[in-house]
Amino acid sequence: MPGRRALRPEPAAVEAAVHPASSSTSGPVSRETLSPSTGTHYVGDLDHTAELPLARAQTPGKRKAVKHAGSRGPLFRGLPSPPVLLGLATMAVAVGGVMVAPDDDGPALAGTVVNNVRPATALSGSDGIATVGSDRQTLSRSNDRQTLAQASGQDELVAAAEAQAQERNAALSTLAAQAEKQAAKIKENRWVLPLNPSIITATFGQYGLWASSHTGLDFNGENGDPIHAIANGVVTFVGYDGSYGNKTVVTLEDGTEIWYAHQTTQYVSVGDVVTGNEVIGTVGSTGNVTGSHLHVEVRPGGGDPVDPYAAFVVHGVQP
Repeated sequence: MPGRRALRPEPAAVEAAVHPASSSTSGPVSRETLSPSTGTHYVGDLDHTAELPLARAQTPGKRKAVKHAGSRGPLFRGLPSPPVLLGLATMAVAVGGVMVAPDDDGPALAGTVVNNVRPATALSGSDGIATVGSDRQTLSRSNDRQTLAQASGQDELVAAAEAQAQERNAALSTLAAQAEKQAAKIKENRWVLPLNPSIITATFGQYGLWASSHTGLDFNGENGDPIHAIANGVVTFVGYDGSYGNKTVVTLEDGTEIWYAHQTTQYVSVGDVVTGNEVIGTVGSTGNVTGSHLHVEVRPGGGDPVDPYAAFVVHGVQP
């Protein structure tokens, strides 16, 4: 039942009520209690086992520092502790790095190449699987097939290029052989001057001592000077021919005839094969002449004469 209001007791009575004598009985007793908030004393039956000591009054003018249980205000009391927050952030970053979608269509994880697996960090936002916000390269079976197809196509191109190179080399070898053959033939058929030294005393088409225009070139020479074959050919005439005196005709491979006139002696016979620079006779003054010299005519196909000077130049000889 509620206690009754009583007058403020003396300090000695309060002390006796708070700290009963050790000889008190264990049964219930009637004591006064002091309400800390109102200062009102109540008297009631108290059990000895439920007694709580009262705090002693502090001496005026002295205060004790009170240690707070925590530094967080009411706003942050509902949040987890910093270690828990750091663990949650790490898990969120790791999951976000794994679930970054690639640019290409297809599963995000099936074609991902994972290298250097390491824990995610809350500061960098990167781990061994991916980096937050970064692009990833994906590989698939179709990429492998495309790579193989490209490699196969490149092999075919290389093989075709090598075949073309071989064909080109073969063609170049053929052309080189033909060029060498032609060069040898040209060298073999290269014309040479009939006398050494060669001094021209009359040119083609010149008028003067002849009944008509001059039909060849006259080279100055003394009787007995050796006459050299101008080019390779076959001897088709050897004998005396009126105003030409002793004459030798050599027919070349293309049918061109070269006449050597006014000779003193002739060293070849019809049918002989001669080569360029071979001695075929000597200079003389037979036929209609005013002095010793060698008269040369060039007749393509055995027909009318042409300017021997131009023929020499065409065949690489400058008279």
